[in-house]
Formats: sequence, C-alpha cells, structure tokens
Amino acid sequence: MIRKAFITDVPAIQAVIAPYAERGEMLPRSLHDIYDNLRDFFVFEEKGTLKGVCALHITWENLAEIRSLAVEEASTGKRVGKRLVEACLEEARDLKIGRVFALTYIPTYFERHGFRQIDKATLPHKIWSDCLNCVKFPNCDEQAVVIEIGEHKP
Repeated sequence: MIRKAFITDVPAIQAVIAPYAERGEMLPRSLHDIYDNLRDFFVFEEKGTLKGVCALHITWENLAEIRSLAVEEASTGKRVGKRLVEACLEEARDLKIGRVFALTYIPTYFERHGFRQIDKATLPHKIWSDCLNCVKFPNCDEQAVVIEIGEHKP
C-alpha cells in the first residue's frame, strides 16, 4: 500500500535509505532532515513494514524533485519503486506542478517512466540550494532527468 508518511515512520524511512547511502548511491538523510521534510514522503507499506520510500520536494515555481527513492533489497523488482514514482507524479499533478526532475545514478530507470536526461545547469535553483551542502559539490556525478507532467501520464 502506498500512503503518505506518518511521524512514526521516520526511523524506518531512514533505515530503508541507509544501505543506498552507505554505498554512495544516494545522499544520506538524517533523522532531522526526514522530520523536516516528512510531508514530502510517500511510503510503501506491506504487512506493517516499510518496503520503500520516495519524496516529492517542491523546489521552485512549477518545479519539484523526486528524491530519496529507495526500496529495501528484498522488495526490488516488485514494482515498488514504480508505484512510488507514480504517487509522486500524481501529487505533482494535483499541485499543478508542470515539471519534475530527479538527480540519479540510474537515469535509465527514470527514462522508463517518461523522464528525459537534461543538463544539470538547467536546474539553477536546485544547484544553489541543496547542492551547496552536498559532499560531492561541485563535482556531482549524478545525472539530471526531467519530465513535463502536463504532457505525460504514466
């Protein structure tokens, strides 16, 4: 079941993200950061256990980011990530946000959902907000992908 995150989900959200962050495949999220951005998160829950997480973070007028997409290892390949991305895109539509982007090491995953690769330089608000605090700045090796959601429905 996909649902918005509850305050009691925060430790489990961090636990799902942690293995990916430890391998350098995504940025780590502190408990403080997750609490601060809890309203951004969707979770996939099965039998009372969180199996996946994803957040839609509004970054600017008509622009939002999909971030922290993570699925516990035992649940990969079961379309959990796809359903989480779809939930984020649906919320963006509901909010009348026309463009959604992600920074990723796996652009082909997002391309299967209708995203296309773009130059990160076209995302100035993203670069100057979160990226300034990233340990990889200014040598980011993630790829930027974007979808115009007014034109595409997964």
